[in-house]
Amino acid sequence: MFNSKKYDPDIELDEAVENLRKGSAEAFQILYHKYHNRVYRFCLRMLGSESMAKDAFQETFVKIYEKRESFKGDNFAAWLFTIARHNCYNMLRAKKEYASFDETYHHAKTQRTTDFGLKQALEEAINSLPNSLKEAFILREYEELSYQEIADILEIELSLAKIRVFRARKKLRLILKPLMKELDEHR
Repeated sequence: MFNSKKYDPDIELDEAVENLRKGSAEAFQILYHKYHNRVYRFCLRMLGSESMAKDAFQETFVKIYEKRESFKGDNFAAWLFTIARHNCYNMLRAKKEYASFDETYHHAKTQRTTDFGLKQALEEAINSLPNSLKEAFILREYEELSYQEIADILEIELSLAKIRVFRARKKLRLILKPLMKELDEHR
């Protein structure tokens, strides 16, 4: 009969990570293909600007290749997102633009009734969160990472990762409550 070897994508990823350390361009391509969409989405959500997200995304993968020999852990995704996170913070620092109270957001939110408007309101609400809460929320809700992975990426305790996600959800509910109330009234 046939040799029924089961395909295990985790083994392929582990091999790719090991081969990347040795400088394999093919391994880099495998890892890039596996993670590029997630890293770009993370950068876009963290920075709120396509051009800045593209720059942070590219810088992340350049650094991954340049620093490939320094990866000593067993969780490549956590290392990758940690580098992406640092790139996003560096870009925010370079821009020196700290979001404060955005009056246009608070006045315009009552006029949004379409799905697109609701999505836009949610994105604006997420962007209004402090960075520490925003990044934990994005990693949990959009990237579907475990609390332990979030703790590893953010270099914090597991309990603090859980607290940050909880607080982000709580703040988002508070911010979006008037919009949800208005939507319920128009139904």
